[in-house]
Amino acid sequence: MTQVIRFGVIGCGLMGREFASAAARWLHLTQTRARPEIVAVCDLNSDLTDWFSDNVPTVKQVTRDYRELLANEEVDAVYCAVPHNLHHDIYPDILAAGKHLLGEKPFGIDAAANKQIQAAIEAHPECFVRCSSEMPFYPGAQKVIDFVRSGDLGDIIEVEAAFLHSSDLNPDKPINWKRMVDVNGAYGCMGDLGMHVLHVPLRLGWRPKSVSASLVNRFPTRPDGKGSTVPCETWDNATITGHVEDDAGGFPLVMKTWRVAPGHSNTWSIKVLGTRKSAQFSTKNPRQWQFMDYDGGAQVWNVEDLGYQSRFPTITGGIFEFGFPDALQQMWAAYLDELAGGDANGFPCVTPQEAADHHAILTAALKAGIRHSVQEVVYAQ
Repeated sequence: MTQVIRFGVIGCGLMGREFASAAARWLHLTQTRARPEIVAVCDLNSDLTDWFSDNVPTVKQVTRDYRELLANEEVDAVYCAVPHNLHHDIYPDILAAGKHLLGEKPFGIDAAANKQIQAAIEAHPECFVRCSSEMPFYPGAQKVIDFVRSGDLGDIIEVEAAFLHSSDLNPDKPINWKRMVDVNGAYGCMGDLGMHVLHVPLRLGWRPKSVSASLVNRFPTRPDGKGSTVPCETWDNATITGHVEDDAGGFPLVMKTWRVAPGHSNTWSIKVLGTRKSAQFSTKNPRQWQFMDYDGGAQVWNVEDLGYQSRFPTITGGIFEFGFPDALQQMWAAYLDELAGGDANGFPCVTPQEAADHHAILTAALKAGIRHSVQEVVYAQ
């Protein structure tokens, strides 16, 4: 019998509504240990909570105070999607209330905030905690991951992981909280996109020992939406180059987190180049992945048209397309499967340790970019 996990949602914006949509079509999945049921929501914006009341019939509690939601005994787990500066206050409170947690990245506005969250996780081992990162659940990304895990790549030449989008390419776009240091954090685009970029490298064991970074702020001011212009304090783009050690002397791990990327709507990609085998995937071509076997002869990229293949089986026929809502639902399926005692079909959501490691990398990258230097990455023990 499928276990029902009753959820509260703190932060009813874009991603909160995406979770509600994924939960509403849970019948899309054919083999699951558990399913989510949203029973409580919290947001300061009544328009957002009204949307839940109008569209999610299982919601019984609507509140502006997240503490009221945490006191609700009918809530088993919480999805928390609030701005970065609130993570270190709300995440520990969720765990102290005995609720399981799926939290949004970056799991704290900075390394110090993440350390507070990690301490709360350690203090409440009875709570199951993971971090959100849906893009690697695309079938093509999973193909690359399985290819690396099972294939003999030879010596790795380079790995590139990127998340490029153009949401801030328009200089007339009014500023929002992601462009404010006190809310988004000094990481800028790295805090916004870094966990997406680092999810796969960290999962495959590629932890850079040192990093350098090129940080770009092409739009130092933006309209405030009220007729004035205000400072835009955060980094637009970051290109981070890390050195990962291995038995062959190491290789570069190139990580790109760009909010100003001409020609890209919302492109996530991973490329792994080896001396014998290589593979790559980009959401620009979501149906396909590419791989190469090199034996000294011709270098030929093989292109496979995947259709709809997913970690968690669905009712969708294999000839059809896979998209962002599907990746998000697959991430949620992985979270609930692991919460219910499964192994997430071999690919769990981001762990607290991986979130901490990504903070160590971003902290070093921020220093490296500001100082134009190479910085050692100091990982928490």
